[in-house]
Amino acid sequence: MFNTVYRLVAPGRFEVAFSEIDLCGQQVVVRPTHLSICHADQRYYQGTRPAEVLSEKLPMALIHEGIGEVVYDPLKEYAPGTRVVMIPNTPVEKDAVIAENYIRSSRFRASSMDGFMQENVALERDRLVRLPEGIDSEVAAFTELVSVSVHALRRFDRFSHKRRETVGIWGDGNLGYITAILFKHMFPETRLCIFGVTRDKLSTFSFADETFQIMHIPEGLRIDHAIECVGGEASQKAISQMIDHINPEGTIALLGVSEYPVPVNTRMVLEKGLHFFGSSRSGREDFQKTIELYQNNPDIVSYLSNLIGAQVEIRSVSDMNRAFDLDRNKRAGKTIMIWNR
Repeated sequence: MFNTVYRLVAPGRFEVAFSEIDLCGQQVVVRPTHLSICHADQRYYQGTRPAEVLSEKLPMALIHEGIGEVVYDPLKEYAPGTRVVMIPNTPVEKDAVIAENYIRSSRFRASSMDGFMQENVALERDRLVRLPEGIDSEVAAFTELVSVSVHALRRFDRFSHKRRETVGIWGDGNLGYITAILFKHMFPETRLCIFGVTRDKLSTFSFADETFQIMHIPEGLRIDHAIECVGGEASQKAISQMIDHINPEGTIALLGVSEYPVPVNTRMVLEKGLHFFGSSRSGREDFQKTIELYQNNPDIVSYLSNLIGAQVEIRSVSDMNRAFDLDRNKRAGKTIMIWNR
């Protein structure tokens, strides 16, 4: 099967390439319909990754958040037109202890292999999850990002002790908002505090118990556990505040990505006996849990719809550039590409 792939060959420049999809195997062929732009995609598009990384990765098709419709399934498990969420993590081996997204040999769409900016995508059948009827397509497009938060919170439930009277989430961006929504549904009895920079963004966390600007945190405020959703250079200040305000033997979950090493006050980590754990990406079980949460809690989808920003219909390469440029200049939210290739 002849296929068209839209690869980033240099910052700001997409080019058309062609590939063959083998229809004789057991892979399912999916036509993407809605794709969501992530910060990682933007770093490639803008060329803000280190030069050696760009040289190693490009050319490459971007986007690892998306949904599509089944075009062909040789085993007829999926009927043509079935809506599915595509899973970007692609393991090549199994481990009895280590999750698929942490196995070092696993590949990942739009990082170590072509992403979803293709006319059609051939996927192993365990890289698909059916999308129930009635789930908003624009929200479903960034299910991968939601599944990252689900994965982190499932790990939080395993790693943190059971005293969870008050938990704090640092970060008022997309990741913090998503993680907070899910936390309130998964741990409804816990008092949830949000810590962010701007009052306007914090006002969107109406479901949280309290919100604080990081410049005005009450000195005596104490939390049992903390979740970091900041990333970048600001993560140092966030982690420092978490260590200051967390109770002894609390757990700190790290979700934000930083390009550079982040200094940590290890003296207070030792004195308080704190537990740190990191979470990155997600696996099939996390996607399945996310879809289950969508089905059982329609208000989650409603809250997530607040994150939908620009919606750009994609019919040409110039439309792709326009979508990335709009996304680069947005204040908040997710840019969705309606993929009409």
